[in-house]
Order: sequence, then C-alpha cells, then structure tokens
Amino acid sequence: MKAWELTRDLLRDTTPVTRTAQEQTWDAGDVMRAQDDLMTLFWRSRVPGSAAPECLMAGALQSLENKGFVLAAYEQLLRDGLDALDRGDMESLYRIDMRLRALMRDARPDPRHPSQQTVRHSSWAAFDAATAWPQDVVFYLSGDESPRRIRAGWLGQLVGAGAGTALEGYTADNLAAAFGPIRGYVREPNTYNDDITFEIAFLEAFGDKGADVTSTDIAERWTSLIPLGWSAEAIALSNIRRGLLPPETAQCDNPFDEWIGGQMRGTICGMVVPGRAREAARLAWIDAEISAAGNGILGEVFNAVMAARAFAIDDMRELLLSTVALFSPDTEYGAVLAFAVAACREADDWRAAWARCDAEYVEYNWIHVYPNAAAQIVALWFGEGDFDRTLEVVCGIGHDVDCNAAQTLCLIALQRGPDSIADRWSAPLLADDIVTYMRRPARIPFEALVDQTVTAARVAAAS
Repeated sequence: MKAWELTRDLLRDTTPVTRTAQEQTWDAGDVMRAQDDLMTLFWRSRVPGSAAPECLMAGALQSLENKGFVLAAYEQLLRDGLDALDRGDMESLYRIDMRLRALMRDARPDPRHPSQQTVRHSSWAAFDAATAWPQDVVFYLSGDESPRRIRAGWLGQLVGAGAGTALEGYTADNLAAAFGPIRGYVREPNTYNDDITFEIAFLEAFGDKGADVTSTDIAERWTSLIPLGWSAEAIALSNIRRGLLPPETAQCDNPFDEWIGGQMRGTICGMVVPGRAREAARLAWIDAEISAAGNGILGEVFNAVMAARAFAIDDMRELLLSTVALFSPDTEYGAVLAFAVAACREADDWRAAWARCDAEYVEYNWIHVYPNAAAQIVALWFGEGDFDRTLEVVCGIGHDVDCNAAQTLCLIALQRGPDSIADRWSAPLLADDIVTYMRRPARIPFEALVDQTVTAARVAAAS
C-alpha cells in the first residue's frame, strides 16, 4: 500500500459525526505536565535508588568542556535556570533551556585542548587495526562448566547492582562516614536498574542474529522494549524514535557520549563469546555505538574483553594488566587505565590509590566514564580476586557504584565461579524473579536468563 492510498481511504471511507462541545476541547494539561516533569528532571533530579542529587544540564555543559569544546559564556544562564526552577517559573526555564541547548550546538572544539590532541577512533575498523589482539582461547561450551560460569557472572552482576544502587552518587569519604566499610547490603536489594535492561536488549538481538547482529538490530530492541533511559541512553532512544540509526543515534545532540552508559553494559558481550577477546570487543563496539562515541565506546569494549578473557585467565591482576595493555594511552581512555594502574602500584591501600584518581578526574561528572574506569581498576587491583573484598572497595569508592560494582563483580564471578559468592549476597536476589522496567520481559526467572545466555553463546560458537 502506498501512503497516498491510505490517506485517500481515510478521507473517503469515513462518515461525518457531530461532536459535543466537550469532545471538541483540546486539553493539553496532561501533555504539559509530562513535559514539565521531563524538563525538571533534566535540571534537577535525585537518583532513584540512592537519592543522590544530579543536574543533567550542568553535566552536559561540563562534558563538552571536558572534551575541549569552547562554549559561550553560560554561567549566568545556568544560575538563572536553577533560580527559575526554584520559583516554579517553567516559562522562564523553557526559554533558558533553549538558549543553553543552542549554545551547546554552537560549541566548537579547541584543537589546542589536551583532550582534542588525543586519539578518538572513529570506527571499529580503525580501533581494530590499531590493537594487537591476544589469541583466542578455546573454552568448551558443551559441558557443565560454561553454564556454571555464566550463572556466576550474572549473579555477581546482580549482587553488584543490588549493593551499589543504594550508594551511587556519593564520595568515598561521605559513604565511609555514613556506612563504614560496605560488608553487607545497606538496604534490602532489588534487581531494578538500567544496567541489566540494556544487556537484555543486546541478548535478545544477539540471540536472533548471532555474530551477524548489527547496531541497528540492537537499536530496534531498544525502541520496542525499553521505555526510557538516562543521559546518553535517553538521547539515543529519542534519536532512534526520530528515525536516526547508529552511530548517528549517539552523535546527534548527545553531550553524554563519553559517560558510563556503554561501560555499564559490556560484560554481556564477553559472556556470549568466552575466550574470544577480539570478538567480544567487536560486539561491544556494535552495541556501544548506539549511545556512545570515542572513549565512551572504549569503556564498553574494556569490560567486554575483560569478561571474555576471565574465562581463560584465573589471576585477576594478570587479566587486568594484560587487558589494560591493549588500550593505547594515546586515547584518553587508555591513559585513564594507565594512570589508575600506576596509582595502584604506588599506593599502600585502595583509599590512597583512589584519592589520586579522584583528584586527577575531579572535573568530570560522577557518571562520566573516566573516574568510573579508574574506580574499576582500583577495585580489581586491591580486591585481588576476592569477591567480598572487591565489593567492599568498589562500593566504598562511590561515584556510579551500581554500574561499577555490577561489572567488576561479574568479572570476579566469571573467573571464580558461583562458590565465590556467599549466600548472604545471593539469597535475597534469588528469592524471586528478576524485575525490569522493560516492556518484555517485565519479569524473568534468573535461571531463564542464564539459559538464554548459554544458548546464545553455544549458537554463536557453532556458527
């Protein structure tokens, strides 16, 4: 059917009706309230799980400056916007928001800025050509070991997210003052977070297409299954629903493209290709470019490669150092990894190492990929392969704790197996189904998620 045929039939086949005065009313009240809610969230919000404060507008401006973009003077507009929000003056806030967004679109990179003098790979082909990949390690998927390890990986991820959701958005010092060492859940845990949501979307697409999966295939799962996102993922979803395709979905009007959204969903790309570092990296790149660019993509690639190699390398520091070595310090992400490793080598404990990293990346938002990549390095270094110790460190550091804890503890569990996770961590999460905010699956039994992952990995290995 051609479009003109449909509109012709709508016109010709419809019998006139008479509407009452009430039926003719254009009531925009619900729409206006919904728009006001979204505008308010962009300017002032609290993290659902931890109640930490966040201002995405400030984060957007901050992120462009981090990348070396020159912005016109915005400080007064930012203050005026926050004042308008305090007064409940939505008309003024909309006008200010428009001016700031236009200002960001007009920003241009300063070639003299240190960030602009680093390498940002523009494609998988460019990154692939620049990387000396390790040989694949055969990991047999036909026996009981692969389900056991994948089950452990998912469980480690759920524990990390469940513990970290209550802690994200705070500093190490403030968390220590409030809770002391994190050696148990600070509140009843749940499985409700965005990390697993986007990983399930990847798994759905990968399960259908295997190694032939494309970023567009995954983006279709995003728009059909995921109602909303935050920062980069929210913008990517909006772009997808306007008809943009990856990688443009990540690049169009997205100042958050080097935040943690890619890094938080990397391990699934390694779990489905155990022992295959390059293939894990390729899948992660495909997935990440929906909402991330440059160093934001490298964050997902790092965790994917770590996960794939965790099946074959049983010493955490060996795994960590050999994977860090794959990322050139000519990229900012590689430089962050190298800085964090150096801080660990020179420090007596994790607090001293983290203090150096925290000072180095103080100008970055707590959701940005750089401080959180450093947090993962510190936790994995000083955790020394022990699940409880790694959890204590990664949760004690603060910043985007649920994302960092989910990924790092998944890696520990993939290496060590399910026996590394004490029942006090796993039992509360296995008492019921995993709950998501997806259209489908809104709920999924834990063992069904494990089976889905194992099946996808086996099909990929056989293809």
